[in-house]
Amino acid sequence: MQLQAASESPNAWVERVVSGLLSGNDERSRIGSAFRLLAAFGIKQAWVCLFGGLMVALLVGSHFWYPADAALPRYDALTIAAVLIQALLIAFRLEEWDEVVVILLFHIAGTGMELFKTAVGSWIYPEFAYLRIGGVPLFTGFMYASVGSYITRACRGFDLRFSHHPSLAVTGALSVAIYVNFFAHHYLPDVRYLLMACVAIAFRRCTVFFLIGRSYHRMPLLLGFVLIATFIWLAENIGTFSHAWLYPGQMHGWAMVSVGKLGSWFMLTIMSYVMVTLINRPRKL
Repeated sequence: MQLQAASESPNAWVERVVSGLLSGNDERSRIGSAFRLLAAFGIKQAWVCLFGGLMVALLVGSHFWYPADAALPRYDALTIAAVLIQALLIAFRLEEWDEVVVILLFHIAGTGMELFKTAVGSWIYPEFAYLRIGGVPLFTGFMYASVGSYITRACRGFDLRFSHHPSLAVTGALSVAIYVNFFAHHYLPDVRYLLMACVAIAFRRCTVFFLIGRSYHRMPLLLGFVLIATFIWLAENIGTFSHAWLYPGQMHGWAMVSVGKLGSWFMLTIMSYVMVTLINRPRKL
């Protein structure tokens, strides 16, 4: 038994914990069953959020405890720590190579967006860094990559299946249009609301099925996108609170990021999801 436990993979251990939580007396109350199901869902969500959670922990920890007079700038320490975390996750097989490919794609797309957005003053990085491209410290690519890592791990960890999923041609076109609009709206009319309407139409019938224990549960995929965008917005508030980056209105004192930013994060979620589906194609139930 000890040998089996020692050789058990982390993914298998998480599944065993979830199965144990959901097993038991069939006569338990509905409230108790719902609580156990919610707890199991939370455990699996925390597991698939591993990379993003570690990145947020780094932002908060470095804000409170990283020495201000350290020879290595805080941003560079964040970059090195992110690389080490990535290497450890791969070494211990907590991430698979498809996730690495997704993370690389997100680095490229995210860094391109960061270079432009900082140049036009949408937000700034107030601290110095040696490891940077222009005014963008390299750790920022990992923040975008954490979203891709989460979606990729969720596809596998929850064995996501779909019904009435739009074609990749449609979702790909929407993703490209969203990415272009992130740049173009500074010079041309902002069509984000039109794009949101197109997303709503494309995914209006799509349902995602996710596995917890031995049973599949379902929700509208659009609702899933909204929930992901909400948690990204919460993480962004943590990031700005820790002064990892700041919006112009936060330069003289921290304030919560506008709820209006949820629209931007919703669009980023769509783009991120589509990028992941290029590697992991959506499967039917």
